[in-house]
Amino acid sequence: MRLLALLPLLTSTAALILTFLCLFAGSKPTLLQDYHLLTLNTSRLGYNLLNTTASTNTSNPFRNLWNDFRNNVNEEVNERIGDTAERLGIDDFYSLHMMNFCWGNYTPAPVGNATLKQSDIDKEVEKCSNRTAMFTWNPTATLEQKLNDTGLGITLEDLKWPDEIDTGITALQTLQKATFILYCLAIALIFVSLVAGLVAFFMSGRLSACVNVLLAVMAFVALGIASALVTAVIVRAAKEINKFTDDIGIEAHRGGKFLALTWAATGLVFVGMVVWCVEGCMGRRKREPKYVPKHG
Repeated sequence: MRLLALLPLLTSTAALILTFLCLFAGSKPTLLQDYHLLTLNTSRLGYNLLNTTASTNTSNPFRNLWNDFRNNVNEEVNERIGDTAERLGIDDFYSLHMMNFCWGNYTPAPVGNATLKQSDIDKEVEKCSNRTAMFTWNPTATLEQKLNDTGLGITLEDLKWPDEIDTGITALQTLQKATFILYCLAIALIFVSLVAGLVAFFMSGRLSACVNVLLAVMAFVALGIASALVTAVIVRAAKEINKFTDDIGIEAHRGGKFLALTWAATGLVFVGMVVWCVEGCMGRRKREPKYVPKHG
């Protein structure tokens, strides 16, 4: 029995649980919603257009309805931020997770004011999409569908939605698919490493130590790359979207808790890898024959 092998067994078990949570967080409205990759605050979408001068009537009845809507809401927009998106049929927020996305509203209000602290605002998740492997999300298509459902004839083009966001989303979708594959690979490697670690716990030998070192290294590389990719996806997406916050009223929030989760799992796998390396070196040293000088 090798007591030192107990530590990587514990770290592998914890890493396996955390990696599973990375994949399944947010798959239900009540399951770890705070561990999102990215959240889009759309409660002020179109707010910039409403804070303009009154519009004139045209021959298009839907356009006239839109102009009347703008003029009416403009009178109270400073007091009731969030009504704009609501009247457009758009929810206050949309949260992206590894295998789905969720949407809902901020309670009791989308933004803080003199009587409401920003820290007192909570997300109330209304619903989530179906859980899907290799999931990618196109927020442009989602918002367009929401606008179409209102029957007002309003499009994202009317809200000055920039094409640059669509270009960035297309590039990020490929990275998201690669990240999902790497997470699945990491889970498989961590599980095999855990089984091999159980065998090594009751057996001794250089071969078992070498096998565990190899598996731990492979799991660390897979999970490390997955964590690096998902970090790049989150940071870049938030940066690209927030360039247009002042123009269209949309804001992206990075999933800090998700990043902490994935890097914690990576760190645990790294600790297990180091312990297996130490175990291998100690085992080799114990088995080295001692040189006994001859006399006479």
